[in-house]
Formats: sequence, structure tokens, C-alpha cells
Amino acid sequence: MLYLLDGFADGKAITLLLYDAESENIIKFRDENYKPYFLANPVLSSREEAAIKHFNCEISTVKKRDLFTGKERELAKIEMEDPSLLSEVPKYFREKWEYNISYLLSYIYDRGLVFGVPYKLSGSLLRSQCRISEDLQSIFLERFAEVKRKDPNKFIILKEFFSTCSQPIPHISLRKLGVDVSFGYEKIYISFLLSRVANLPLTAALENRRVSTWIKSIFHFYLRRENILIPTASELMRGEKPRRIPGGLTFPPKTGTYFNTVVVDFESLYPSIIDVYNLSYETVNCDHSECEENRVPGTSNHVCLLRRGIYSMLIGAIKDLRIHWFKSLVRDNSITLEERRLAEAASKLLKLILVSCYGVTVRIPGLSQPALAETITAYGRYILKETWKLAESSNLHPLYGDTDSLFLDNPRDEEVRWLIRKVKEKFNLDLAIDKIFSVCVLPKAMKAYFGVRKDGIPEVKGVMALKSSSPPFIQKIFMRCVKELVDVKNWAEFEEAKKKIRRIVDEAIEDLKSGRISLEDLAYQVKLHEFPDVKSAADELMSQPYQCAVQLSDKGVKVTHGSLVSFVKVKPFMYGGKRYTVKPLILAKAHEINTEDYIRNLRSALNQIFKPMNISLNGEQRVTLADFI
Repeated sequence: MLYLLDGFADGKAITLLLYDAESENIIKFRDENYKPYFLANPVLSSREEAAIKHFNCEISTVKKRDLFTGKERELAKIEMEDPSLLSEVPKYFREKWEYNISYLLSYIYDRGLVFGVPYKLSGSLLRSQCRISEDLQSIFLERFAEVKRKDPNKFIILKEFFSTCSQPIPHISLRKLGVDVSFGYEKIYISFLLSRVANLPLTAALENRRVSTWIKSIFHFYLRRENILIPTASELMRGEKPRRIPGGLTFPPKTGTYFNTVVVDFESLYPSIIDVYNLSYETVNCDHSECEENRVPGTSNHVCLLRRGIYSMLIGAIKDLRIHWFKSLVRDNSITLEERRLAEAASKLLKLILVSCYGVTVRIPGLSQPALAETITAYGRYILKETWKLAESSNLHPLYGDTDSLFLDNPRDEEVRWLIRKVKEKFNLDLAIDKIFSVCVLPKAMKAYFGVRKDGIPEVKGVMALKSSSPPFIQKIFMRCVKELVDVKNWAEFEEAKKKIRRIVDEAIEDLKSGRISLEDLAYQVKLHEFPDVKSAADELMSQPYQCAVQLSDKGVKVTHGSLVSFVKVKPFMYGGKRYTVKPLILAKAHEINTEDYIRNLRSALNQIFKPMNISLNGEQRVTLADFI
């Protein structure tokens, strides 16, 4: 079998690189009959005609369907004799389409080829050799029978993704493709899957980390194959300008300490919303008057009831493939450990695409559309709000909600199952138990919590003490405190743990005062976002990272935008006519450390979590009910 791996434009021809799995050689397939092109209005101005004559182009007429209206459009297909001149198409063409698709990808799309899959060379044609065993085919059809019945068009896409992803992965030395870096089999496996799903050359799949490029290729390939005109970036915006899109909904946490907290979340919420609610570039605010009543909650938008959205089907198929195939394989003990490991890697790859399917609609030219992005998050807010109401009305006591998850206070198993079932019935979305905390602490700050799972593993999110810039000393003390809660199951054990936590902090403060903490453990690390010289000249009161940068520069150390600087807090001193409070780690001495400042910072970082636990530190006022109001 010949695996299509890569290709390149060579003068006036396309050369494809195929890997022969038997001989382990690279075979070149050359096609001189294909020319790069762009599309334009069928009626050309005299200036445009002169440009076409100058570039020695050939003109023909083609018909394509319009993405938004579904109607057929007649267009001028302008083929370039010299591929290198495609990017030089004059800007004064009133309208032109598809000129920014690379020569190679344009060829792949038009020939219906897919990178990474096996082919057979038959004369001057490449014929797909994708084969699925009867057993595998039977399992697939059984698992996705409901999709086939309810959503046949999405099923076709899902089946194609499944077929290409199920082909064997050849063992190949990447040096044959000019790749000098040595990659493990898992990396090659993942790159082959990406190459097949996004239809990108294997070398691009190995090196290109821009998920927007992957999604754009998935979208463009489908449109070309279905003979639909790929809209320009401005057409996709549908007359709108870039604007701020409201994000997900967050319910303020009910501050405190809780036992047996169950966290439920929606599996792939935004991709599922895109799929279930038929959200696509052409379906949001469609032109059908009969669809205008299908309003999106909290917006003036509506969604089409007459056509299945293309973006919706593509994202929905990838979501189904991940959740109902690869993710389920991870838990399948009938396959080998290696197969489960590869399935988990594939699941993570597809999740990366799905996680980005909303973000690209906000900010990536050629994929962004404000109305579509706004509709996705509007449905997200509506669904979380309604699920919170369901939980409250059933005495499930929701404690905190953020975008796609809810924290429930000590619910019974049957209550959680009821909520999951009701959400499926009402929204056709999958709610599942994500984790269960034996102890969970919710501070006042949103998007911050910590908990200890049933298996004793702590999980910490968004707390000040573990910020990347926090010194190791504060991070270590915080984690020591957390570990005291690992075996806590009730209030009595919790009170004992609090005593141990206070002792840990008291000892840490004594160590600070006695100078027993190393300078390295006291160092803050911060990335500079501006050039130090500009910042120091502009600010009378310079922030601490830039105080450090100035001192390093004066010592001949190169510091610039993006540099990571390490510094410690010291007793205030005058430097260059300004009051400084830090020194670079490499210049500081132990006796200069501002101990009181570190004690304040330690208490401040810990109190974010200690207050909801009703822990007061020595020398501080005890927490009272007023602190929670």
C-alpha cells in the first residue's frame, strides 16, 4: 500500500510523496495537468481582463453553490499558468475567492484525496485502499445506529472520519521526508490521525500546532468536495464587525468547606451545543422567514430549521468519534494496554480540536463570525442556568457553577442520576459525574477552589498560593496544608486537621524569621511584558519585576521583552534616585530579606483558602460570620 504523506509544487506541476509500506521507499507521483486557480465574478472589468491577459491566465465558467443561500452561482475560474503568481493577484479585482488556498491543498481537495491514508496507483489515478473489517464495521454501525437514523448527513461524515482513522499506521523513518527530529511511535500515530482528520501533510501535522489551521482545512475540504463556494473572510462575517462576545456563565460560589461534593459537567459542552442546536455559519440568522421564531435565548439571533449546518455536522462528527469511540476504547479492558494508550492519545487530539471550535469563531479570520460565536455562548449560559434551577428545585444544593460544570453539596446517587437524566431529556446533552471531593473548599473568588478526591489526590484551581509567580516557599507551605486534609472525612477530623495546619504555618513563619529559608525558595519569577527601558522611563513608581530588570541590565545581563526574571523582596533602598523593594536573586544577600513582607504575603496567599475553612492565623483577627457576608 502507498500512504499519501506529503507533496510540493514543482514549477508547473504537483508532486505527491507516497510511502510504499512494502519496499519502505518514497514514491513520487507527478501531475502536470492541474493548475492553481481562483474564482471571480463572471463579468470582468476591462482592468481585470487586462490583468488576466498579463498573467497569461485561462478563463472558464464554473458553477458552485452559495453556502448561505444554497443557490447555484456562476463564476469565472481563472487558472494561473505560473503557480508562484497566485499570491500576486491584483487587489483591484472586485471580488475573488479561494486564492489563498495553497496550490498543494487545492489539488488535494479537488482530487478528493486525504493525507495519511493508503492508496493504490492505478495508471495515472490514485485509488483509496481504506478497508474496514466486517467485525469493526458491525461494532461501528451498532454504536452509531441512532446517529444514522436521526442525522444521516452527519453519519456520512462520521463514517468517513472513522474509516480514515481506523487504517493501519505504517512504521516509517521520518528522515525519508526530510524530518531530522526523531519522534516516538505515539507522536507519529497522533500525527497520522491529525493528517487524516484535518487533511494536512504529515510534516505539517508533526510541526503545525495551530488548531485554527486544522479546523480551517477540515472546513475547506468539505466545502470543496461538496462544490460549495468557500466564502471570503468578510463574507463569513455577514456584514458584522469584530466585537466582544459575552462568555460563559459563572454562579458565585457559596463560600465554605463541604464534604462529599459531587462535580458534574457537560461533556464537550460547546461542541455539543454546536451539534445539537444546528449552529453553523449559514444557519445562524438564516434568510428563511419561517425560522425567525426559533430564537436563541438572550439574543436577537435565530437558527435555521430547514437546513443542517455544515460546521455543526463536522464538529458533531468529531465529537461523536472522540466520546463514543476513542474515549470508550480507553476504558476497554479487552484490548491491549498499548491500544488503550494510543486511544487515549487520539482522544486528547480530537479534544484539542473540539476545545478550539468555539474560539476560532471569535477571532480567526476565515473562521470568525460574531453571530455564531455569540449564539454558542448564549446557549451555554442558558443551559447552565436552567440546570442550576433544576438542581435547586430538587434540593440538590448547587454550590458553584462555571461555564459547563456544577458543584453539588452531598447529593445522593439517585439524585445525581435524576439530574443527568433530566438534562438529557430537556437539552439532549450529556451531563456526567466529573469528580467527587471528600473535602472541598470554595473561597469567595470565582474560578478558584481546592478539594481532595476520594482517592486522596488533591486538586487545586486558581488559588493565589499556587500562581506561577509565587515563590516555592509559599507553594510548598500551601501544599503541606492541603495534604493534612487528605484523610479528612467529617467535621471532627477536619477540626484536628485545622490545628495541624496552623502549626505548619506558625513553623514556616518562625523559619522565615530565623533565616532558615533559602533565597531560591523565596524567589518570585515573573515574565516581562514590556521592554524594561521603556517601562523604567515611564513609571515613577516602578513595579517589582522591572526594578529587577533595571538592576540586571546595569550589571550587563541582557533583559528584554519576554524575559523571565527572578527576584527576592528586600528591605527598601534607594537606587538611581528611586525607592526599590526587590533585588535580583543573583545579587541578593540573606540579611537583606524583608521578612515581614514575606510573612504578610504568606498570610495573604493562604487566607484566600483559610477564611472559608474558618482558620485564623496567629496575630490575626479570628474569622467571623461577617467575613462571609
